[in-house]
Amino acid sequence: MKIGFIGLGNVGGKLAGSLVRNGFDVTVRDLDRAAAQPFVDQGAVFAESPREMAEAVDLVITCLPSPAACSAVMEAEDGILAGLSGGMIWAEMSTTDEAEVKRLGTLVEARGARPVDCPVSGGCHRAATGNISIFAGCERPTFEKVLPVLKAMGRRILHTGPLGSASTLKVMTNYLATANLVSVCEALVTSKMAGMDLNTTFEAIRISSGNSFVHETESQVILNGSRDINFTMDLVSKDIGLFQAIAERANVPLELSPLLIDIFKDGEKRYGPREWSDNIIKRLEEACGVDILAPGFPPEMVDDEPEEEGYEVIVNRGG
Repeated sequence: MKIGFIGLGNVGGKLAGSLVRNGFDVTVRDLDRAAAQPFVDQGAVFAESPREMAEAVDLVITCLPSPAACSAVMEAEDGILAGLSGGMIWAEMSTTDEAEVKRLGTLVEARGARPVDCPVSGGCHRAATGNISIFAGCERPTFEKVLPVLKAMGRRILHTGPLGSASTLKVMTNYLATANLVSVCEALVTSKMAGMDLNTTFEAIRISSGNSFVHETESQVILNGSRDINFTMDLVSKDIGLFQAIAERANVPLELSPLLIDIFKDGEKRYGPREWSDNIIKRLEEACGVDILAPGFPPEMVDDEPEEEGYEVIVNRGG
């Protein structure tokens, strides 16, 4: 299967790297030609336009920063849709809106191709090693067709149901991660103000019922001071805004979600939209006049698990 990959940013570049590393025939594209050059140096082909790429491959993957960016790449005169033909597959790996991916999916199907929304979860450090989790929303035959490719990019692959279901679940998991991040920030600052040693605090949380993936990973770069999570405040705002929109369409009167949206809007206003998301803790550091730092923590998250072949996660339905 010939694969095209558009969007070589923090996550996309690592996913594309897994495909190249695992020997796939890969064509790449990014608005920043320099971002594509390392892949070309490793044997990938550079496409001059999305349409050119679509005409040359069997599977086109997009991994872009926003629904608007994806729509532009898909629907431009020289976009992906113009190059799609029968039997091809479009896989959307961005975190996007369910309604938008369904809209584009209808246009893909009109060209005789098949759509998949397959966002990832687990952090850039796991994308780099091929150990990230991937959700996939599509018809079952399409899922089975793309599964070998998804297994090369991720470890745990979950078929979530029809097109759009994966995007809904990804937005939900990002919302939960954001809620956990804000609570971790509050816990660390409160511990500092209460006179607790932060190294001891980190371990107390890690071995307790308060532990989480966010604490085990993001708390480390918070305490190091780098706050380098490879994820920015504007992207958090986008994701939790998408979650809020889902809840509103479903008539769910959320209480915590609007508070998180306000917190990150304030963070963007104070520090800029491209500030690392973990620096949301600065709001509390400044309010309390403290620095939440501790020795012995790394400046960036690194996946210390060896790369393993991916596998499908089977949903437990009882019986």
